[in-house]
Amino acid sequence: MSLDVFDVAGQKVLITGAGRGIGKGIALAFAEAGAEVAVSALTPTGVTQVVKEIEAVGAKGHAFTGDATKAADMDRVAEEAIAALGHIDVLVTCVGDSIRGAVAQLPGSSTPAMTEENWHFIVDINLTQAFQGCRAVGPHLLERGQGSVINISGWAAFRGRPESAAYDASKAGIMRMTECLSQEWAPYGIRVNSIAPGSFPDPDQIGEESYRNRNEAAKNTVPLGRVGRLKEIGYLAVFLASPAAAYVTGQTWAVDGGVSVKHPNP
Repeated sequence: MSLDVFDVAGQKVLITGAGRGIGKGIALAFAEAGAEVAVSALTPTGVTQVVKEIEAVGAKGHAFTGDATKAADMDRVAEEAIAALGHIDVLVTCVGDSIRGAVAQLPGSSTPAMTEENWHFIVDINLTQAFQGCRAVGPHLLERGQGSVINISGWAAFRGRPESAAYDASKAGIMRMTECLSQEWAPYGIRVNSIAPGSFPDPDQIGEESYRNRNEAAKNTVPLGRVGRLKEIGYLAVFLASPAAAYVTGQTWAVDGGVSVKHPNP
């Protein structure tokens, strides 16, 4: 028996923040599933390499550059991607970064509090980028009356931590924005979901030794005893983009090895 409802072959996918890390893993998963994939990032270095990897599995890839937090850049990326792909079936927003820091200097701590610049940088690069991507591509999806949006959040969306207010709030913001947008766009045939990854280090970024150390440390902190593999987020994204998920919208899916449900004091 063939499960054609899981098929995304021929779909046209735009992924922002796909020059490295989870975005790269999502791009490669879609490529292996037969989609045509456009990737964007702030600089060309990473996305150029990702397109080579996309083409190596027999798929068609396109690389674009732009600041995902800026309206003008995302309008241009959306326009260029639509011109290259013909249309967009799936938008994945996957830009993010983290700076830890307390809201105010804590007594006895030598760690400085977050600055105003730190706060805006983290909120913009995690939350505003998702808004800009949806705002830029949204009119195209609405005009077509179909499509799937997948915003990448993080397990921090479910539970706040000390000295992580900006990052955790921005990841929770993606979850709430996803819920709001899913209701706005459902009448027009567009589904909006979110994925909340746990620890997914990129071995190409941090090196093999650091990657082994992160994986070893995860044995004591992650219920499944390891870090995530980059394409594991992509496999869920492929499902959410497929006809199999036609009745799924407004949800945030944790892919974190069980971290988000782990009790802090077992």
